[in-house]
This record gives sequence, structure tokens and C-alpha cells, in this order.
Amino acid sequence: MNLREKLGEAQFNTPAMASDAARSSLGASGYVQLKSELHQQLLDRIDLDAMGRMGQARLREELRILIERLLVEQGAALNAGERKQIVADIENEVLGLGPLESLLRDVGVSDILVNGARRVYVERQGRLERSGVRFDSNAHLMKIIEKIVSRVGRRIDESSPMVDARLPDGSRVNAVIPPLSLDGPLLSIRKFAARPLGMADLLGNQTLTPDIAELLKAMVAARMNILIAGGTGTGKTTMLNVLSASIPAYERIVTIEDAAELQLQQDHVVRLETRPPNIEGRGEIPQRALVRNALRMRPDRIILGEIRGEEAFDMLQAMNTGHEGSMCTVHANTARDALARVENMLGMSGMNLPLRGMRQQIASAIHAVVQIARLTDGSRKLVSLSEITGMEGEMISMQEIFSFQQQGLDKEGRVEGSFKASGVRPRFMDRLRVAGLQVADSLFDPQRVQPLRRAGTS
Repeated sequence: MNLREKLGEAQFNTPAMASDAARSSLGASGYVQLKSELHQQLLDRIDLDAMGRMGQARLREELRILIERLLVEQGAALNAGERKQIVADIENEVLGLGPLESLLRDVGVSDILVNGARRVYVERQGRLERSGVRFDSNAHLMKIIEKIVSRVGRRIDESSPMVDARLPDGSRVNAVIPPLSLDGPLLSIRKFAARPLGMADLLGNQTLTPDIAELLKAMVAARMNILIAGGTGTGKTTMLNVLSASIPAYERIVTIEDAAELQLQQDHVVRLETRPPNIEGRGEIPQRALVRNALRMRPDRIILGEIRGEEAFDMLQAMNTGHEGSMCTVHANTARDALARVENMLGMSGMNLPLRGMRQQIASAIHAVVQIARLTDGSRKLVSLSEITGMEGEMISMQEIFSFQQQGLDKEGRVEGSFKASGVRPRFMDRLRVAGLQVADSLFDPQRVQPLRRAGTS
């Protein structure tokens, strides 16, 4: 077995490096041992304080020179490809996240899923595939996980074996270690795009239609409270980012998240993030405390990354008391389920509200529910846009304005379907008109069926 096969194709970036590796007699275990020895020698020689004062480009150049000098001293029998690769690997260990760096730089990868040191999967265009990237050992993987979580002031150990964190670019990270994980440390990274997606991108991906986009922009500008619902990985945060682009620049926005990942483009944005308890179990700052504090910060709008528990009560109170135009996301499979989940969270708040009282709070606070789904071919779609119209007896009444209707799969396994208006004219159209926003009634014509377009079709 040659070096390419032992280390995985993702470790090599050019055909020249691959061919050099193929001719090498250095085994995988020998490569790992050499890299480990060089890494330790490098750490013994470098001045960490001086490193902190250097620019990134100069630092990489200095590290390259020092690593090559160590290779000469070591007398390692490496060809040009292996020499270049080991320099890059050690640079990534010192300055980055080791083997993950190549995947983090790959713009085609949206998710990185590490199931122990030897099994690394990635998601490309909505489909999972196994990567050639490997870690030297579970201990090596643990070092990378500890490096990630320590950057954001969090910790992971046997007493706290699960952690949520983020990378500097906002990518979301979750890690689970033994004894909870039975096959070694587990790491999940939800990558953020280098360029935040906009409404044009969602239109290009056929997540929604121009009619729906026009209406959503008007709803945000008219300061309607919007709940974005969907399952894991459906694009709720992306949709929240896209909708927030329609908030006027003169408004003050406060965002509250468990792990900061929103990428609002306005200038006047105040970002708050929860804090987990320390090693003694003290110092935790939950989302509910941040929502309450946000009310004292003179916000025009509050954007809550995701409601999960008792903070739902305070968020609804804010929506009902002068902070219209606020938005949040929730995990749910349908719009009706989303309201049921919010209702359950109100019960967690400790307020002894009767069932009707809780539902009245929801009906008066939330104006619309945007339901996102990830379909079988990996594509994301806005499958429902619904308006909450009030109460009918003991029930919250709502009406669907737009929906996506799936009709099947084509020969390549891609979803076929169309977006369609229900024919119902929303009650909030008067609100849009008062706000000076013109939306044509023809948008809601049920005859305006808009099927998915495939590349090469008109």
C-alpha cells in the first residue's frame, strides 16, 4: 500500500505530490511518528510570545523554514511531495485544526462529521460521503476538539463530555467524548459560507419563488413577528439571515444565541451569547436572562437564534410589548407543530397560565410561520408560509398562503414539484399597505403555479 492510500487522497493536492508519495517507501505509521516528533521539536524551539506578534503570512514562512531545518537535522528520507505535505500538516497542527483544515477550506463541503479518528464524513450538495481525511489517533482528535472549545472559553472533559462551540468564522461545532460516545470522540461542524447567502441565492437554489420572496421582504419591512420552523439542517438560520437583510439600517437589532452564528449585515447590531456553567457548575447565563436583559437595551427588534425552553415566554412578551418585527427559529416539522412546541415551552417557564391564555399569547405575538424542509434529494425548500389569524374557540387559527407540493422524483432522484398560492388573501395585507408597501393581489392567485426549473430548461 502506498502513502497516498495510507493517508487518504484528501491529504494530497496535486498530481505531482501523489506520484511522489506513490514511490515512497515510508509507511503510514512511520509518517505519523515522524510528524509527531517534528511537531514536538517545533514546539520546544518556537517562542510563543513572538508567534503572537507575527502576521499570519510571516508566521507560516517562519514555521516552514524551521520545519525544513528540523527535517534536515532528522535526516528523514522523504521525497519532495512528502516533504511538502509534512510541512503543510505541521503548519495546520500549529496554526489551525490539523487534518480538518483541508475540509474547512473546501467550499463544496457544508458539514464535517467526525466519527472517531479514522472515519470522517462530509456533506456535499446535500449528500453524505466518506472523506479520505484521518486523524493520527483518538488522542490527536481530542487535542483538536480541546483547541476548538478553548478558543470560545468552553471546556470538555469527563465531567462535561458534551459541548457546543463555534469557529472564528461562525461555523457551529458540537463535540461528544467518552464515556458518552462509545467509538471515540465525535465532532460535528456545520460550516458557514464564506459569503453569507442572500435572497438571490435562495431564488437560484429554488428554495422559494420571486412571489414568496417579495412577500417575505414586505413582511419584514412592515415589522411583522416571524417564526421560522424546520428540522435539523433545513436552513432555518440561513433563512433568518436572509430575512434580516430587509430590516432597515436605522433600526437597532439585538441578537441572542447559544452559539453565535448569525451574520447580520446591518451596522447597528448588538450580539449576545449564552454562557455555560463553569467547572464548579456556576456562572451560567441562559437565553432567558439574555432576553430579559435585551429589553433594557433599547432594541427595535430582537432576533433569537432558536427558542428551546423557558425563554419562549419572555420572547413572546417582547413581541407583544413594542418590539414588533422580531424573529426566531424553532425545531418543528410543520407550522402547526411549531406552535405546539412554543406552547410546550411556555409551560416550562413556570408561569401558571391556563391553556387558552398561553395560546392567546402565541396568537397575538406571532404573525406568520415560515416552514422550511430538507427534501430527499438534499435540497432545501420553503414548503409553507402561513399566517396566524387569531383564536377560534380554544384553538389558534392559521391559514396557509403559499406551499410547495412535491409530485415525485425524476430519473436522477431529484425532487419534482411546484410552488403554489392557496388563493387566500392574507389579513396582514392592510398592515403592509399602512406601512407604504405595495404587494399585488395577483401574487395570491391559485392559478400561479410555479414548477421547479432544471438546468438547461426554460
